[in-house]
Amino acid sequence: MKYVETDDPTRVPGRLLGKTDRFCFRCYPGISCFNRCCRNLNLFLYPYDVIRLRKSLGITSAAFIDAYTDVIYREDMHFPSVLLRMADNEEKTCPFLTRQGCRVYADRPQTCRAFPIEHGIYYDAQTGRSQLLHYFRPPDFCQGQFEETTWTRDSWAADQGAVFYNQMTVEWADFMRLFHADPWGGEGPNGQKGKMAFMATYNIDGFREFVLNSSFLKRYRVKSDLRLKIKSDDVSLLRLGIAWVKLFLFGIEGEAVKAIR
Repeated sequence: MKYVETDDPTRVPGRLLGKTDRFCFRCYPGISCFNRCCRNLNLFLYPYDVIRLRKSLGITSAAFIDAYTDVIYREDMHFPSVLLRMADNEEKTCPFLTRQGCRVYADRPQTCRAFPIEHGIYYDAQTGRSQLLHYFRPPDFCQGQFEETTWTRDSWAADQGAVFYNQMTVEWADFMRLFHADPWGGEGPNGQKGKMAFMATYNIDGFREFVLNSSFLKRYRVKSDLRLKIKSDDVSLLRLGIAWVKLFLFGIEGEAVKAIR
């Protein structure tokens, strides 16, 4: 389960939802398929997912990545993907699934929040903007799609607390587009540059320590209001990390961070 980049929205599986289109869905304890969707998943985690999950569990981002994820390298991308590691049991359940439901429900990942909606990203080369596409695509076993409660894509996102998650997904997709080209200069994503870029985006606690306790703030000029936030605001720090990787790897200078010359 991950967003799909597309230049033709009609080619992505599922029913593409316009702003006013409606769909039926309701999930609740007692429905015959309850929690069946929480098994044997290829569930991609994005940096904001990790920020929320590690805080929910009361552990560091490094500890979360080590204990709960698999970091994989795909041929079509030059940046690693992070997948939630399923439990080592016969059904390969989500590690956060209990008999009562999800134990991290308030901080569940974007993919879980969006279900039964799956997302695509449409990039308009003329405007340079990305658009989040919404596809109604419940699995065949899902009985929630036969309930009578109706939603629009926006009302569902609001109900599930997914609006900000969706925004962060678009920001991440725009950043990932840069990695269609190889920035590593032959050393690959496992080299020192790759490790730094991964830390700056997925290991928010490690990146905070790097920014505050190294010569980072002497070598880079960080926008003043952002500099005040990074000690405690994880989202601001993540956005700084993304901006820094753009500069560090691609030479793309933005308002957030500039090299001191």
